[in-house]
Amino acid sequence: MTARFNAIGMVVSDLTATLGFYRRLGLDFPPNAEREPHVEAELPGGLRLMWDTEETIRSFDPQWQPPAAPGRLSLAFACDSPADVDRIYAELTAAGHDGHKEPWDAVWGQRYAVVRDPDGNHVDLYAPLSS
Repeated sequence: MTARFNAIGMVVSDLTATLGFYRRLGLDFPPNAEREPHVEAELPGGLRLMWDTEETIRSFDPQWQPPAAPGRLSLAFACDSPADVDRIYAELTAAGHDGHKEPWDAVWGQRYAVVRDPDGNHVDLYAPLSS
């Protein structure tokens, strides 16, 4: 059997803030997930996003240290329309999340925007400019 890619793991400093951010992007989590040291969300096609607290990682790797700077990871969320890119960006920034780059019409034919999650990771929002 060969190995199959099926998950992306992220270490977070504030699980409650992180889950709140990704809930706004439509991900579903079990009730009271904020109380757990490890949380997963299954995505279409079986891929999973997983979050662990820094404390969880240190429990099995006491030498672990977080990266010196945020933004080493980027996730992208497809939106249904250019208007949805604008709306979701506005909702996230109104909720206090950092709007790294306001929505714009990219030369590659997409409405695009970039926000940062609570740990500084870039989260891209995009939709085709025309259907």
